[in-house]
Amino acid sequence: MKISTKGRYGLTIMIELAKKYGDRPISLKSIAKTHDLSEHYLEQLVSPLRNAGLVKSIRGAYGGYVLADHPAKITAGDVIRVLEGPISPVEELEEEEPAKRELWIRIRDAVQEVLDSTTLEDLAKYSDGDEEAYMFYI
Repeated sequence: MKISTKGRYGLTIMIELAKKYGDRPISLKSIAKTHDLSEHYLEQLVSPLRNAGLVKSIRGAYGGYVLADHPAKITAGDVIRVLEGPISPVEELEEEEPAKRELWIRIRDAVQEVLDSTTLEDLAKYSDGDEEAYMFYI
């Protein structure tokens, strides 16, 4: 399974919103500038996130985006499924030999477990030099 730029940049947006949860709304322009990304591309990504109820848009001079729920209640899996679709390492599992089908299912389940047990709060608090930081196991 390969996560495209949609999923990667979408997680970037969501992590930035999680870091500022409870503060004022954040503009996509500021996220784009901080991460050297295209603001136009981020606008395309935030629309499905808003439609899925993961973010809210705030209008006005001090507007921007905020998370629709607490960062501990939104998982990386929620974001990836909205932007990438279903999580599956291969297409058409039914046509595979039983041994290989079982392997693909186990891989899919392991990836889903990691994504669904990793919250935006975990990702927002992650620090590269922190020995107590969240560990990712696949």
